Amino acid sequence: MEHLEKELRAEDEAEYEEEAVDPRIQGELEKLNQSTDDINRCETELEDARQKFRSVLVEATVKLDELVKKIGKPVEESKPYWEARRLARQAQLEAQSSTQDFQRASEVLRAAKETISLAEQRLLEEDHRQFDSAWQEMLNHATQRVMEAENTKTRSELVHKETAAKYTAAINRMKQLEKKLKRTISKSKPYFEMKAKCYLQLENLKRIVDERQARLSRAKGEYKMALRNLEKISDEIHERRRSSSMGPRGRGVGSEGHSVSGDDGSNFKMESDRISSECREHPLLLPLSLPS
Repeated sequence: MEHLEKELRAEDEAEYEEEAVDPRIQGELEKLNQSTDDINRCETELEDARQKFRSVLVEATVKLDELVKKIGKPVEESKPYWEARRLARQAQLEAQSSTQDFQRASEVLRAAKETISLAEQRLLEEDHRQFDSAWQEMLNHATQRVMEAENTKTRSELVHKETAAKYTAAINRMKQLEKKLKRTISKSKPYFEMKAKCYLQLENLKRIVDERQARLSRAKGEYKMALRNLEKISDEIHERRRSSSMGPRGRGVGSEGHSVSGDDGSNFKMESDRISSECREHPLLLPLSLPS
């Protein structure tokens, strides 16, 4: 009986070792550790970026408040001009973008028309070529591209005209205010130039914050994926061990005339339970949690 228990214990230990060295576990653990390092680094970088943004925002606010106190009323009086100037700049960018869209649409239309022209020319030059279904399909496709390009060009042309008119109106409005508020504009210029500079700096810092926030989110996603993979492997190992414990183990007790008494049977059950309990407590099979 003692010999049989040793054999069963050896089998369990061999099975345990085989499962513990599953190469998937090592690979996922490495990913988990790398993701943890990435998360910690990204959190530090993100906090640094946020702190830099807050620091620049506070500093800019203080400087602008000081300029407002120093310049006085001209800042408020000249606001309509500076707002019109901002709108004119925005309208200019929109007009430039619509111009580029119109030029691209015109180029696509030109290329589509050339394709049809070349195809028709080849058909006329090759007297022996028949106007078969494949040739017809190619021409239909090219004709469809021409129609789509024409529609795109028409839409982009309308948008271009609208944005151009909007830009012209914005420029005219800005020039009118410039004549009307010439003196106050000159006095308030340092304030609004400082404001534009600070705004640009804060926009760049905000972009950095957003980029680092995205990196952190990706790192956390990789961590969760590795964690799910480890849990899946753990479940698979546990299921294999459960199935193995319920199935036949080597030669059956009594197969060679041996019998097990009640006391010996109880001892054997307790020993097997102890081995199974040790296996379940293996550190690779314990639940894992996301680092705070």
